[in-house]
Amino acid sequence: MKLIILIFSLLNWTCLYANSHHVRVALTNSEQTQIGSVDFEDTTYGLLITPYLSGLPTGIHGFHIHMHPNCEEHGMGAGGHFDPDLTNTHLGPYGQGHLGDLPALVVNEKGEATLPQLAPRLKTTDLSGHALMIHTGGDTYRDVPPLGGGGARLACGVIPNK
Repeated sequence: MKLIILIFSLLNWTCLYANSHHVRVALTNSEQTQIGSVDFEDTTYGLLITPYLSGLPTGIHGFHIHMHPNCEEHGMGAGGHFDPDLTNTHLGPYGQGHLGDLPALVVNEKGEATLPQLAPRLKTTDLSGHALMIHTGGDTYRDVPPLGGGGARLACGVIPNK
């Protein structure tokens, strides 16, 4: 009986682990200062994104999944936005453009980002082997200015393969 309970517990843990990601995030500065983490979890309605970040400039920031799991070179090692369908279009999390376009990250007056968000077109299986990027500026979800005008890469986290 104990063996059966152990097996079911392990299966349950494996299923939960497979449907979530915990990503540590650091500034892209030369010190790569840690600023917290972001959790990703599958839900019926899409990917739930829960940030636990601090030490960021107040305001709205572009927030994306980028192609490569590499935060080197001040975030440039991550390449461009995750776009598996090669749409070459920046339309935000609800349009049919880059799959890596996430809802904008909102940072409060204390420099904290903790507001959960939903990306309806993504699943945790889409994230493995990519990078999470926070940009200095906001996001227009259009191609003008280029890539929504998010600007420089402020912070980055590598999403490991599962």
